[in-house]
Amino acid sequence: MVIEDEEAIASAVAARLESAGYEVTIAMDGPSGVEVVKALAPSLVVLDLMLPGLDGLEVCRRIQRDRRVPVLMLTARDNETDLLVGLGVGADDYLTKPFSPRELVARVQAIIRRAEEAGAPARARVLLVADLEIEMDTRRVRRHGDEVYLTATEFDLLACLAQQPGTVMSSEKLLADVWGYRDGSGARTVDSHVRAIRRKLGNDVIRTVHSVGYAVDPLAPAGPTDGGSSLGGPG
Repeated sequence: MVIEDEEAIASAVAARLESAGYEVTIAMDGPSGVEVVKALAPSLVVLDLMLPGLDGLEVCRRIQRDRRVPVLMLTARDNETDLLVGLGVGADDYLTKPFSPRELVARVQAIIRRAEEAGAPARARVLLVADLEIEMDTRRVRRHGDEVYLTATEFDLLACLAQQPGTVMSSEKLLADVWGYRDGSGARTVDSHVRAIRRKLGNDVIRTVHSVGYAVDPLAPAGPTDGGSSLGGPG
């Protein structure tokens, strides 16, 4: 579902998503957007912040009342307050205009994938890698028996590596598998999240293979190692 009052933008967004295999319906104002979302129950809503009738924030509030629906918010204003409010009323992500069609599709794919994973039946599956215990259904992580809090993205990154212990995965593959970005951009995003995981779990949990990528080894050292060169990303 695309709710956007500028016809050219709405048509361009719809065309790009349709070319990626999605069925798209357009609404040109806030009130009709709310009604169509209720009637169609779409998998995701691309929602402009500035709309006639009801603004995007109020539309987001109303469409979340009856059922949780993933929302990608579009805004022409790079205003941090607007963006934080949008995320606070239920938006999953946002794009600031102008944006590239490729980034639009990548964001939509990532949001839908995460929504599908969150709605899947709980799996009683635990990954045991060295002294790490990763509960896939409850999204809990323990090391040496002690629970460690990870953000949602940190957990997804660790689990992605831990599901293939010993396998070195490139930043590009991790960006595609965890973030849904498939154009290779954002390698520093991977680096920063690896550093955050190391701060919480120890420098030895994720191994850097320089100029190649990262790996979680099945037999990691029992204690923290010297983090000297491991803090930097591949390359």
